[in-house]
Amino acid sequence: MKYAHRSLAPAVAALSLLCLSALAQAAELKLRILQTTDVHMNLLDYDYYQDRPSTEFGLARTASLIKAARAEAKNSLLFDNGDLLQGNPLGDQMARVQPLAEGQVHPAYKLLNLLQVDAANLGNHDFNYGLPFLRRALSGARFPYVNANVMEAAKPGQHAFTPYVLLDREFTDEAGAKQRLKIGVIGFVPPQIMMWDRQNLEGRVIAADIIETARRILPEMRAKGADLVVVIAHTGIDKHEGGRMAENVAVQLAQLKGVDALLLGHAHDQFPGPNFSNFPGVDLGRGLIFGTPAVMPGRWGDHLGLIDLSLDKVDGHWKVLNSQASLRPVQDARTRKPLVDADPRFPTTIAAEHAATLAHVRSEVTRSEAPVFSYFAQVTDDPSVQLVANAQLAYGRRVVQGTAWESLPLLSASAPFKAGGRQGPSNYTDIPAGPLAIKHVADLYVYPNTIKLVKLTGAEVREWLEMAVSQLRRIDPQGPAEQDLVDPNARSYNFDTLDGVHYEIDVTQPARYNIDGALVATQSHRIQGLSYVGQPIDERAEFLVVTNNYRATGGGNFPGLNATRIVIDSPDENREAVAAYLGTQQGVNPSADGNWRIRPVPGIKLRFVSGAGGIKYLERMPQVRLLRDRGDGWADYELRP
Repeated sequence: MKYAHRSLAPAVAALSLLCLSALAQAAELKLRILQTTDVHMNLLDYDYYQDRPSTEFGLARTASLIKAARAEAKNSLLFDNGDLLQGNPLGDQMARVQPLAEGQVHPAYKLLNLLQVDAANLGNHDFNYGLPFLRRALSGARFPYVNANVMEAAKPGQHAFTPYVLLDREFTDEAGAKQRLKIGVIGFVPPQIMMWDRQNLEGRVIAADIIETARRILPEMRAKGADLVVVIAHTGIDKHEGGRMAENVAVQLAQLKGVDALLLGHAHDQFPGPNFSNFPGVDLGRGLIFGTPAVMPGRWGDHLGLIDLSLDKVDGHWKVLNSQASLRPVQDARTRKPLVDADPRFPTTIAAEHAATLAHVRSEVTRSEAPVFSYFAQVTDDPSVQLVANAQLAYGRRVVQGTAWESLPLLSASAPFKAGGRQGPSNYTDIPAGPLAIKHVADLYVYPNTIKLVKLTGAEVREWLEMAVSQLRRIDPQGPAEQDLVDPNARSYNFDTLDGVHYEIDVTQPARYNIDGALVATQSHRIQGLSYVGQPIDERAEFLVVTNNYRATGGGNFPGLNATRIVIDSPDENREAVAAYLGTQQGVNPSADGNWRIRPVPGIKLRFVSGAGGIKYLERMPQVRLLRDRGDGWADYELRP
């Protein structure tokens, strides 16, 4: 008996250890996933266009939210979802003014390294300065970058970037035991980069469909041991199925097998948030899209995204038992009061780059006799858009000299880049009379687009305008006495106006195109009285239009516009043309030439929402009347007959 007792002891002990091990494995594990996205070089809480601090955005403030969110959780991971390197004068400073040198750490990565980011994804705007700059900048990141759907053009099947990573991490479960998990992280970017940045990417890389790529690679990640899969997709949420090579595919990604968490961006929207309350498959309370936890934290560092996961090990595999997605803002949207202070390490870490940027943007180009503002650019001809149009026309006249196209009529397409919308009530050009500096040029033309001249017929010019005015709602002449004029979901940078022609917009007609570029009302024509030099436009005549690479290569899905229509492919930036134009002027007196207007609708008040900052300019805008200052940065206005 003594021998038998001694022989059982090791077995009992082993069984006890197995039980304890099983208990440790079965204990709940909580993991917090944190996300930033679309920072657009707003690293500090500073508005370079207004040359003043800001409390409503900036990664410096998001950093304080990150610190607090980490302190609340035993286990956390931090990811960035791209569109980091471009978007304001600090981005231009590092790419164009004092280009990043080999071996120099980009200020964005000085700060993301400081935040100890776990992994990051590329956004479409990260390609704006070209692949050599992008790769040089990425070399300073002390964390992995992922992208699965950009491939080497010369090497079929070879990824241009690391498609995914498996992060081996040790976490603490709710029983206090240590658990090792492999977190699979994969990234995607809209395939439209090949259109939007054609001059930087063509012949170098190709972009594949996001969903097809995900279906191919997700099982591979699981096979290689991923316990959990996080998809960082620089894509938005579209209610409708976009088809192959679609830009916004969050809904399709959420329905793929094997996705445990979905980190979104690109659209500068907020999920979970009220804009998605009527979307199919969306649970706003928990932040789910077809059962998959998802988050999209706005833009410019104005929100931090959080996904809290509860995990358990079931049959040897970690499973998500519960989840909750949420957003934390840096500022109270109603009171406009800051909710968090900036991380004090940020301004000291990139002090030299910030100072150099300020010195550059403060350099004077010319002087303006009048203020320049864009508060009403979507409802009436506008001085800020007019300045850009004038500059582009001056550039176009110069570059066509001596070419086969010199005798063609020349038009200029420009749009209000800063017109509120999803960017908030401070997102307007607002330049006081006085010195016009480089910062103001960047305010007038935000993007590093390059100039293109396209050749079109008069009929195609008309269709261009029909697409642009799809941003305006249809007004029912027999309907309510007050009706909203501007579609809040439209993108102001697609509200092109064409200088060189005159026209009126009949908003009682349905939009000929929807905002995605589909022809939906074949018999409708909102553009009325379209004329050139006082005569009805000849729809068979040829015109040259000065525009940018985004529009010329198909951006915005405007009818008839693609790379084949380009006749002058300039490498010069549109805003460089604006700076050069202003530099030739002894002074400017910005005013719109009134070449277009929205036709009044008898008996109907046409209402619209814009920034309350426009109130101070109403004496200059007799066609606009204030209805109400909402007190939150927005105001209600009326377009007078």
